[in-house]
Amino acid sequence: MILKTTHQMLGVLLWALISAPTTSLAQQSTPLDQVEQEAIKALILQTIRENPEVLVDTLLAFQEEAQAQAEAEQHAAIARVGDLLLADGNTGVMGNPEGDIVLVEFFDYNCPYCRRAAPVLFELIEENPDLRIIMREWPILGPDSELAARASLAAIKQNKFEAFHEALMAHPRANTVFIRRAAEQAGLDYDQLQADMDAPEGDAHIAKSHDLARQLGISGTPTFLIGETLLPGLLEKADLQALISEAEDVD
Repeated sequence: MILKTTHQMLGVLLWALISAPTTSLAQQSTPLDQVEQEAIKALILQTIRENPEVLVDTLLAFQEEAQAQAEAEQHAAIARVGDLLLADGNTGVMGNPEGDIVLVEFFDYNCPYCRRAAPVLFELIEENPDLRIIMREWPILGPDSELAARASLAAIKQNKFEAFHEALMAHPRANTVFIRRAAEQAGLDYDQLQADMDAPEGDAHIAKSHDLARQLGISGTPTFLIGETLLPGLLEKADLQALISEAEDVD
């Protein structure tokens, strides 16, 4: 019992040392003299040598608390920008425009993982009639990506965003040649599309995407958001469907 109590006490000390590395023992409200400090350090080192699981358990506890804090901060960020994500009219929407189940994707037309995700999203739209997918243009892979994002946003004005998006995602990359081909396949007026690509709404959308990504801590594409769940990277269809089904149950 004494040994267990000692381990618990040392765990608390280790936790305090890890959680507040800039605060020394000598800075506590009741200062310890040098001899007492050295005795405590020696006891800690001896226990770590004899029972390394004490350090492991403490580090794991620290990691769990740090993760919980990061998740809490992320949930707070989602709550803070949620209305901007859902109510921005200057954004492409696929599926049911009035759907109650909302999935947001931050994407780049030249992201290979976004391209692999595209047909999966269209399958999910077919299988979930109440699904609304908000496509957040986040061109982070160079000038061609930004050009494609502006073309995609311009297609909204001709009510052909979804058709253009599907056509462009089917090409090997997004550039001037394939943007024009996708526009033709989607039945867009290409001259009008080019004129609309310079509209200030494109600048506003892209700038907002950068700001939202910063606030949410998003570092790459694709990143999916549904409810309070933010998931980076390419996801399996089954995983996305599970999130959609869970959101349906909540509603």
